Amino acid sequence: MVCIAAFIILAVIGVFVAILSIFWPKIGKSYWKMFKKSWGCLWKKVRLQKCETGFKEDVKNTLLSRVVIKHPKWMKPLSIIIEILAVVIVIVAVWAILTAVKSLLALWVLGSCNVTKPSACSLGAEVCSIDESEPTNALEATGRWFTEWGEIFAAIPDKFQTYNAEDYDFNYITVNSDAADKPVAVDIFDPGCSACMQSYRNQKAAGFFDNYNVRMVPFAIQDADNTYKFKNSEVVVRYMLAAEQVKAGLALSLIDHIFTDKNQDGISYQNVFNEDYSREEATAKLEAWLKDAGVNDEGVAEIRKIANYDETTTKMQENREIIENQINVRGIPTMIYDGRKHTGLWKAE
Repeated sequence: MVCIAAFIILAVIGVFVAILSIFWPKIGKSYWKMFKKSWGCLWKKVRLQKCETGFKEDVKNTLLSRVVIKHPKWMKPLSIIIEILAVVIVIVAVWAILTAVKSLLALWVLGSCNVTKPSACSLGAEVCSIDESEPTNALEATGRWFTEWGEIFAAIPDKFQTYNAEDYDFNYITVNSDAADKPVAVDIFDPGCSACMQSYRNQKAAGFFDNYNVRMVPFAIQDADNTYKFKNSEVVVRYMLAAEQVKAGLALSLIDHIFTDKNQDGISYQNVFNEDYSREEATAKLEAWLKDAGVNDEGVAEIRKIANYDETTTKMQENREIIENQINVRGIPTMIYDGRKHTGLWKAE
């Protein structure tokens, strides 16, 4: 293990030695000589051959040369400590390599290097993540680490799968009733998600809604403890589904207000719903917008009633089942169009 640990350490410090050798060539020569020995020893280990004991002893003697003169009795215990440290270094290095590979695979197949909490990965697409519960102890953390590998390998076929937006029986909002003859696209969003808001704005500016028959699926993200990620998303989704049931396309006015409008103080209504409004205030604002869209008092009362129906709860659960278990979505916005699944902030090509 000593020679393997030495190779790992020498490989890590190789960059710094290369810089130093520009000014002190002797350092580079000494390093290269030691590195070749460590590589030769490692290569023999890979081929299950016996490593040269000379290299192992050279490493130990180099580390213990000063100690043995002053404290010869310390030689044996320090030698054992070096062996233990070597084992630890090798284990940590192997774990780091496996974690790096896992993160890269997750980034490729899931769009995020963090399987449990996708939004925590700065390399992935900008998303509002559907997070899983965090491990509470070392045993759970170890089990979670292996479970993530399973999720990654299970998701690899998704990269090569053809997605048909019409195959999924979502409860959705109609965007353009005149686009029935155009290719179908599914757009999954959370009213409280900032990435969803920006995607919507980008899509409107680029004419995406004119080129596709878009079915917008409102979805309130729930965390592992079943609380909602954004304060009023659940009530907004209920009103959107209820308004759509009363009149196709009516809920689109609510989406427009939340994603594009600002209040009298110049603050985005999405932020107001997420940070300021109570459930009652959010409900009152939604109903005011419905009246602005031409719905009379009786119609608003009907929408309010439908929003609280068990049927609406069932529709939300049906959407969640499709999103989390059939399509294996880990973050939104997520879109399905042109035979592919696209996760993250939508940008005009």
